[in-house]
Amino acid sequence: MVDPANRLRTNGSNLDPCSEAEIAHLRAERDLYRRLLDLRQQQDPESFLREALALVVEVSGAIYGYIELYDEENGTAGPRWWMAHGFSEEQIEGVRTAISGGIIAEALATGETIMTPSALLDPRFNERNSVLVGKIEAVLCAPIGEDVPHGVLYLQGRASSGLFSNEEQERAESVARHLAPLVEVLTSRQQTVASQDPTAPWREKLRLDLVIGRSRALAAVLKHLALVAPLDVNVLVTGESGTGKSQIARVIHDNGPRATQPFIEVNCATLPEGLAESELFGALPGAHSTATRRMEGKVAAAQGGTLFLDEIADCSLAVQAKLLHLLQSKEYYPLGGNRPLRADVRLIAATNTDLGQAVAERRFREDLLYRLSVLPLRVPSLAERREDIPELAVFFCDAACRRHGLPHLELSRGAIRAAESTEWPGNVRQLAHAIEAAAIRTAGGGDRKVERHHLFPDELEAPASSGRPITFQEATRRFQAGFLRDALEETGWNVVETAHRLDLARSHVYNLIRAFALTRGDR
Repeated sequence: MVDPANRLRTNGSNLDPCSEAEIAHLRAERDLYRRLLDLRQQQDPESFLREALALVVEVSGAIYGYIELYDEENGTAGPRWWMAHGFSEEQIEGVRTAISGGIIAEALATGETIMTPSALLDPRFNERNSVLVGKIEAVLCAPIGEDVPHGVLYLQGRASSGLFSNEEQERAESVARHLAPLVEVLTSRQQTVASQDPTAPWREKLRLDLVIGRSRALAAVLKHLALVAPLDVNVLVTGESGTGKSQIARVIHDNGPRATQPFIEVNCATLPEGLAESELFGALPGAHSTATRRMEGKVAAAQGGTLFLDEIADCSLAVQAKLLHLLQSKEYYPLGGNRPLRADVRLIAATNTDLGQAVAERRFREDLLYRLSVLPLRVPSLAERREDIPELAVFFCDAACRRHGLPHLELSRGAIRAAESTEWPGNVRQLAHAIEAAAIRTAGGGDRKVERHHLFPDELEAPASSGRPITFQEATRRFQAGFLRDALEETGWNVVETAHRLDLARSHVYNLIRAFALTRGDR
């Protein structure tokens, strides 16, 4: 690529070097364009426009800057993006309302740059209300885009008096010409990423530390979570055991209004039956045999923050009654106390139990269920987000290596395929434990790559007559392999027909064939 600063000017048949002034001008233009291109490293159009506006304000000597950019399809129905620079927070909305009806409207209508040393004295604008209200002096307003204006770049005020110079006008117009296509590139990049990763929009908005996966099922959870987290309401998190309900509860807290306050987690299934009330609500001295001093409960510990009750279905009816009172009145009584204490807590509960069935069986209070499930959130099983298994497996392998001080290990393609094809009734928790054990076996054997046999040491081909009891997981894999083999034989190994019969994606059938090492005529 030829540096424009070294470009030569043609004059008849002679080639004369550019003048020093022209070289300086070309270099300034080149540097401005390079700085503008560097801003494409921003991840979203809003950040790009913010930085681009600051750049053009700097190179033009303006005091204030403003950008409005429209969708090509929507014309001027309303700006898709707008960005202000130099205006105070209090001024911004007024600025948008005032200037959009004056000079900006003129630039959009004519498609030409408008420049004036003082809008207040310019007969084209001095009677416009927006100019009078804003007491607008020096203005440079350039349409964005080549042919049809897609928006405007508006600069107001100068550090020195007078008109914007021709050079400053050229710089502003140069930026304005390039803004629309550069924003389009960023928007296209954003849309591509979003189509490949449906969780991307929520990852930009939420703190999602250690939330692994990019499946549509997980994206649906994050979409609901984005709605629930900012609201100071009770949440009931449901889902099978091992799906990550505790992690989701933590994410709700971290993205809510109480994020800087305590997060207290209680597993109700582990609370001693006779001490559950005092564990949760505290106890005064003498309230029971072990209460020799005042005991602070988990509700008090969570004051101002979030109380997370995991496995809430395991609470006794007596504890449920106290929880209902807490939710209704924001008050509770310590065990042995006769004065209520105020409780400022957000309650998140989780369960893998069908609470509707538990209500029918009178094991769970119906009124408490209604209080808890203001905005219920269901966490999908691992079977519903199977495409997340490879990323989860790699994450768990790396975590196991760090936890146990093992050398870095990689998962082979065969191990990942085997993990994808396996049923995990224990969901993410079971997968994590299996990967951790596989990493330990791999390192213990001196290997550097986790293979299928590390993950499933009980080989599929182990003879049933060996007398060794098989695990549930091994039996499941044997059944799946045999079932798939039969289906393939019946269709003459037509994968498309087999996938249709088994109601599976064709790609998943191929993965299963590879994972089970099935070959035609292997009976």
